[in-house]
Amino acid sequence: MAEGARRLDDPAVEARLAHLDDVLGELEADSGSTAREALGAVGLLTEVYGEALARVLDHADDALRAQLAEDELLAHLLVLHGIHPEPPERRAARAVERLRPAVRKRGGDLEWEGVEGGVARVRVDPGGGGCGAGCGSDTPDVAEVVRAAVLAAAPELTRVEAVTA
Repeated sequence: MAEGARRLDDPAVEARLAHLDDVLGELEADSGSTAREALGAVGLLTEVYGEALARVLDHADDALRAQLAEDELLAHLLVLHGIHPEPPERRAARAVERLRPAVRKRGGDLEWEGVEGGVARVRVDPGGGGCGAGCGSDTPDVAEVVRAAVLAAAPELTRVEAVTA
């Protein structure tokens, strides 16, 4: 990396992505020609950057591809551009495994069952039910958290089916 180049930590990246979502949402709601041109420019830039990232993968060996795919931000970009080196089934299974310790901590469990016809199947045992005293009613349940995590890791899948024990 060039001397003096500033790197963003994960929370800073997340904050910028959230802000970008807000700005793009505002542009999409605006029907004016400037907003359409701005969204067109963002689309072109995204396409060119996606091609650049694909070319990086073309030059990467298997070990580097694996490292790139394990980085959360890079994995997100690889999925966004449809060039992630791992199949969606493997990414979805990994997302379930990342959630498993938190669900177990609450007395439940998750078990990846696979994909059939574009539908991910996850056995969900929420355990104690809720999150305990003091949780708000808007707290998503375990199945919803699993669904969101799986579809974020593998948006190619059409849905996530929670299979109860």
